[in-house]
Amino acid sequence: MAALAPLPPLPPQFKSLQHHLRTAQEHDKRDPVVAYYCRLYAMQTGMKIDSKTPECRKFLSKLMDQLEALKKQLGDNEAITQEIVGCAHVESYALKMFLYADNEDRAGRFHKNMIKSFYTASLLIDVLTVFGELTDENMKHRKYARWKATYIHNCLKNGETPQAGPVGMDEESNEDEEAGTSPLPTHPPQRSSSAYDPSNMPSSSYTGIHIPPGAHAPANTPAEVPHSTGVTGSTIQPTTQNIPVVDPALFSTMSIGDVRLTPEDFARAQKYCKYAGSALQYEDVSTAVQNLQKALKLLTTGRE
Repeated sequence: MAALAPLPPLPPQFKSLQHHLRTAQEHDKRDPVVAYYCRLYAMQTGMKIDSKTPECRKFLSKLMDQLEALKKQLGDNEAITQEIVGCAHVESYALKMFLYADNEDRAGRFHKNMIKSFYTASLLIDVLTVFGELTDENMKHRKYARWKATYIHNCLKNGETPQAGPVGMDEESNEDEEAGTSPLPTHPPQRSSSAYDPSNMPSSSYTGIHIPPGAHAPANTPAEVPHSTGVTGSTIQPTTQNIPVVDPALFSTMSIGDVRLTPEDFARAQKYCKYAGSALQYEDVSTAVQNLQKALKLLTTGRE
């Protein structure tokens, strides 16, 4: 991909967008579609923040130039030309990051890369707002990922061992659900309460949210896995899983030729198949079967 013209200095009014723009730069080569939508999010949000002062107008103008250049380069990519495909792409990528970090967390492997993966996942869920309102599930994932990133960051900074897996969090957290207003602090504040103290956290799942490993099945984790994770082949044991029964009705549906499928239907079916394939990478058979059933039902009946 051709290099983009650099942006002018970020106006102070757009400080909340700096992490989204940095994520865009980091993905220019890794995943240009993600990079494009990160910039589109920054553009739309920046317009709402301040589109009148000269420095902001200049910055937004240059950002628009970058978006137009990217759109020309990616013009034949369905993830750019069709919003539903783009939404599925960004959501899948965000969940890859989330699941990688969540699996590392549950295994007790705490490192900077997993912290960044948690936080990047939360930023990409911010980006999903360019396609419309977030689902309740995505809002919960964003809040959990952002909190986990901050919690583990603070623990490591203070020489403490974080508690692995879903743990309680301070319900009175000042985290702002508005996009980009709660960046991972470079210098996290000193703890003034027990909010980040693992010894004072309840063992129950965080605010009742149960996030099983592999639940959302993102494939091909984009985050760079550390070379030495402490896991060897001998430590992985097969587990017995409850595999859902395949709905017999799926085998007696109308023929494919009788169904009129829209591009949106194909995009949704493709997303289900991606999630199923990803679930198998984590040996999550139940999630794989459920997503394949959804895809099969959609393709054979035109309904979900």
